[in-house]
Amino acid sequence: MGQNPATNVSAFPGKQRHRLNESGDDFYETPAVATEALLKCEFLPKRIWEPAAGRGAIAKVLRAHGHEVVASDLIDYGEPSQFPKWDFLMERKLPEGVQAIVTNPPYKLADFFVRHALELCPNVVMLLRLAFLESSGRDDILNKLARVHLFKNRLPMMHRSSYAGPKSTSKIAFAWFVWEQGHVGATTINRIKWEPMPDTTGAGG
Repeated sequence: MGQNPATNVSAFPGKQRHRLNESGDDFYETPAVATEALLKCEFLPKRIWEPAAGRGAIAKVLRAHGHEVVASDLIDYGEPSQFPKWDFLMERKLPEGVQAIVTNPPYKLADFFVRHALELCPNVVMLLRLAFLESSGRDDILNKLARVHLFKNRLPMMHRSSYAGPKSTSKIAFAWFVWEQGHVGATTINRIKWEPMPDTTGAGG
């Protein structure tokens, strides 16, 4: 990529930016079934940037399906296959060869992540709460939205990384939001369903 991602924190002249390190760790791991469902309904290019990778939940599924993934995060989670201390909101260009950004952004920075991703990349896919569609303050980005893949069955609960309690189904509706270069016209809403991952332990009945 031609530079050390850990030290690349260039500002954007004349534009307000919210650096991730000013907002703290907002990490809720994406269920693998969510990414598997995305791959069944959306064609993704070969080389992808996952800029809020956490411990690699999305990146690992994409790689398992043959994609090349540049995975980065502000926090160092000790994952050898990704770049730590990389502040996405301070970036000025895409990593070499990347044609799409795919991520589950920090909830409180979702607006900033979407706007910034659209400045950098022609194809953007974000896992967001369905309520993201509601605000008129997002007209500048939602008017460009190509597709929404809405989960008709609620995703497994996304807990903070340190959570050790019982797991359950989320009470919040989520969807994959897709922005695509050259899209014109109305946004298409597609209802999708995630499927349980196959049991590979041999413990099944």
